[in-house]
Amino acid sequence: MSKKKKDPAAQEPQENQETPVPEEQTAAAETPVQEEAPPAAPETDAQAEALQAEKDKYVRLYAEYENFRKRSAKEREAIYADVRADTVLKFLPVYDNLSRALAHETADEAYRKGVEMIMTQLREILEKLGVTEIEAVGRKFDPALHNAVMHIDDEQYGEGEIVQEFEKGFKLGDKVIRFSMVQVAN
Repeated sequence: MSKKKKDPAAQEPQENQETPVPEEQTAAAETPVQEEAPPAAPETDAQAEALQAEKDKYVRLYAEYENFRKRSAKEREAIYADVRADTVLKFLPVYDNLSRALAHETADEAYRKGVEMIMTQLREILEKLGVTEIEAVGRKFDPALHNAVMHIDDEQYGEGEIVQEFEKGFKLGDKVIRFSMVQVAN
């Protein structure tokens, strides 16, 4: 009994051999199978509604946050403007006293020159802060800018004309910090 050794190269597994496939089967395999989607299950509808509800909550929360952010920014700006106006208002008595000191005659020129320099410096600081003086004498009375404390009947002045200013008025931007105290004619 002789045993023959089998050649491994000569022996191929049968799994790797291609078997011919009829053309009808290959054509059918190449076309995609289109299945109709099953009707939506009640669970899917409930999930979609829950998702939509969560999305609505998110959109509303985002809008609320944006409104809060904008409102906070406006409040901060308003507080800053109010604090700046209050601070400037506290310095206005110093301005008034310097104006009175300049209005009085003095024999000491060095003293007068020093007061003028301080007044000039204070005006420059107020100007840098955006504070402007309200014009009064010779202008028409405006209750939004002026506070009439006296009235005079004089034919040489026009009706509602400001004759004298007792206290200077100031504005910070468009906001009146202090009204001008004035005397109005006719």
